[in-house]
Amino acid sequence: MNLIVLTPEKEIFNGKVTSVQVPGISGKFEILNNHAPIVSALSKGRVRLVLEGGDKKTFEIRKGFIEVLKNEVSLLVQGVTEES
Repeated sequence: MNLIVLTPEKEIFNGKVTSVQVPGISGKFEILNNHAPIVSALSKGRVRLVLEGGDKKTFEIRKGFIEVLKNEVSLLVQGVTEES
């Protein structure tokens, strides 16, 4: 599935992933291929990506939103601190 991560200032990530774990306001949840459509608010916490090649990437966000539709995942976030 394709993931795009945007802040008000710039694009943080745009590429293919197999998994996205995000800090929802009611707890962490994970998006996998062919996930049902969803729009959800995100709280402060760690976002974990598993890229198609198996590499992992994590970063911290202050808050934001996630939208999933037809294997297209959009993260609109504030205050990104990239870790790895």
